[in-house]
Amino acid sequence: MTIQGMNHFTVLSSDLNRSKSFYVEILGLKEGSRPDFSFPGAWLYAGGQAILHIIAGKPMPERPAGVIDHMAFSASHLQQTVDVLKQHGIPYDLHRLKGFGTWQLFFHDPDGAKIELDFPANEPELK
Repeated sequence: MTIQGMNHFTVLSSDLNRSKSFYVEILGLKEGSRPDFSFPGAWLYAGGQAILHIIAGKPMPERPAGVIDHMAFSASHLQQTVDVLKQHGIPYDLHRLKGFGTWQLFFHDPDGAKIELDFPANEPELK
């Protein structure tokens, strides 16, 4: 077996519409086709690939799995992204990766999943 690449992440949602709005409005993912499963959910796309699956209609676990710390995406337009987070009142933490200069922006989705957005080192400082 040889891994070819990352296919998708799946997150559980306590409110499907709220989660879809978050990932579409904040991250710019696009909702697309999804098989007719027996449970509600959504597949969200970037670059023509379904990279994030949302599952709803199941109870949230009492104890989160806890083995996956966060999901990370490559991104662009750091200033615009931070402005959107501020407009929606979403707390964030921004760091510059030492030795690489890459910007790392961390925040959480409505159900607490940690998200990292990685921006190129040549993105300008925030205003």
